[in-house]
Amino acid sequence: MARVFSGIQPSGELHLGNLLGALVNWVDHQKSHDAVYCIVDLHALTLPKDPEDLRSSSLELAQLLIAVGLDPDKSILFMQSHVPEHPQLAWLMECTVSFGELNRMTAFKDKSGRNEFISGGLFTYPALQAADILLYDTDLVPVGDDQRQHIEITRDIAERFNSRFGDTFVVPEHVIPPAGARIMDLQYPEKKMSKSEASPAGTINVLESQESINKKIKRAVTDSDGEVRFDVDEKPGISNLLSILAASTSSTPEDTALSYSRYGDLKNDTAEAVIELLRPIQERFRELKSDPAETNRLMQLGSSKAQEIASVTLERAKNNIGLLKP
Repeated sequence: MARVFSGIQPSGELHLGNLLGALVNWVDHQKSHDAVYCIVDLHALTLPKDPEDLRSSSLELAQLLIAVGLDPDKSILFMQSHVPEHPQLAWLMECTVSFGELNRMTAFKDKSGRNEFISGGLFTYPALQAADILLYDTDLVPVGDDQRQHIEITRDIAERFNSRFGDTFVVPEHVIPPAGARIMDLQYPEKKMSKSEASPAGTINVLESQESINKKIKRAVTDSDGEVRFDVDEKPGISNLLSILAASTSSTPEDTALSYSRYGDLKNDTAEAVIELLRPIQERFRELKSDPAETNRLMQLGSSKAQEIASVTLERAKNNIGLLKP
């Protein structure tokens, strides 16, 4: 069974776009792959963070991922900082990647241009990301085209290390994940749904109240011609509602459109479907939130499983590069 690795930062609340666009695929991968999922809290340190915010957002993300359907008995779910092999291998990766390769990373250029303080970690984080992936003998990394550069540099690092020091790492393949629903902002349907701070009225968080979901969907931007059809270019607002309703009910936007002639009915049913989709997730999240010790137990279980794999890979890399055993 092929091993798949995915990571997610504890930054901001999960929203409907995260759920329907990516996390449903993570849940499905548990059935068909040897799945490893990591909350990359060390990556979050590349930008300034309030310590208490980081702690609470990391715990909340773990609870949400379990509530969404990641099963610690079917996959490995763990906190990056709980497995010390990650920063240890990252140093070997930093010594294998070149300054020029790091300097060409578009994500660094984008983030460094938007922040007053630019940490060294922001520049070298592709080395840590490579360590994240390579520690687990990962076969497949499912990411969109916008993340392709990160996988390419990981492959380059692995191939260079293997060439210099002998067969050490599995060279992972970049795969386009199954097409999840492309969920757009409810107020600006030409833009992808993003964090609620950027567009409070256009974003539905996974923990949103029923009242708020109703209000936001009923106020969603549409158009004035009154025809319900799936046409992203000509009718982005209506198409977005159809995408949300279809993804929430395991249908297609085109088939869903055939059932509607009025915008109001479409909005009502979309709101109801989203509420029903999120209800069991919110209930499970509340259970976990009321018992943080259970979340910690599950995360420790995941960390132990992750470390069993990671420690073997790290020792192999240290031995091959010439570090003396203690």
